[in-house]
Amino acid sequence: MPDSTPGPGGLCHVEHVMGTVFSFDVRDRPTPAIRHALAEAVRHLHRVDAVFSTYRPDSHISRLDRGEIRLKDCPPEVYEVLSLCARATHDSDGWFSVVPAGSLDPSGLVKGWATEAVSQLLYEAGARHTCVNGGGDLELRGLAGPGTAWRIGIAHPLRPGALATVITAAHDMAIATSGTAEREVHIMDPHRGEPATAFASITLVGPRLTLTDTYATAAFARGDGALEWVEALEDHEALAILPDGRERRTRGFHRYGS
Repeated sequence: MPDSTPGPGGLCHVEHVMGTVFSFDVRDRPTPAIRHALAEAVRHLHRVDAVFSTYRPDSHISRLDRGEIRLKDCPPEVYEVLSLCARATHDSDGWFSVVPAGSLDPSGLVKGWATEAVSQLLYEAGARHTCVNGGGDLELRGLAGPGTAWRIGIAHPLRPGALATVITAAHDMAIATSGTAEREVHIMDPHRGEPATAFASITLVGPRLTLTDTYATAAFARGDGALEWVEALEDHEALAILPDGRERRTRGFHRYGS
């Protein structure tokens, strides 16, 4: 991996992989174990891309979709991811789908799942204060500094260069945003087979990124009723930006966002 540069008392590293940018901000003292874990985290992301990329015809997920191999021929993490996708589909009443456009595509879960996994690698190596950002979806642990919470700006989907909110995380937390700030409309309504357009963006906070990310995707696809659905989830809150710029928030979002 490229050289990692010292952050404020720790390490920072940026990696282009999985069609996006992953960044690592480690605020702990960079011990050899943490440096090794960071290198392993980068290798893990490239392995995930090789297995799950829908843009690589030789990936396991592409070959599985074409019927060239069976699930038992895939690495065990394929079964794990598809099982998690099935849980997300169940939890969201079908608004999260592993076949959003008619072909096998677990991308709506894989990025968050991979981000959470590499955050765990760092934690197991002794890093207690970290921010891992996978293409705008974040797994946060500990604090940004002594007595200082992480503060994360959420891009406004309709106002380039502006922030929709700033989220304060004084404890372990996941943040996931689905919307049009980074990409045009790309999330499908799995029930109608058409792009979802009720929101310009929706940001969820929750305890861990794998499900928080999938719930953000499901909420964006759901549109009407999404905020009420998030309110019923345990330990999750949401901020939605409508196409006309209006905001909607769950009742508890004020605890995190400005």
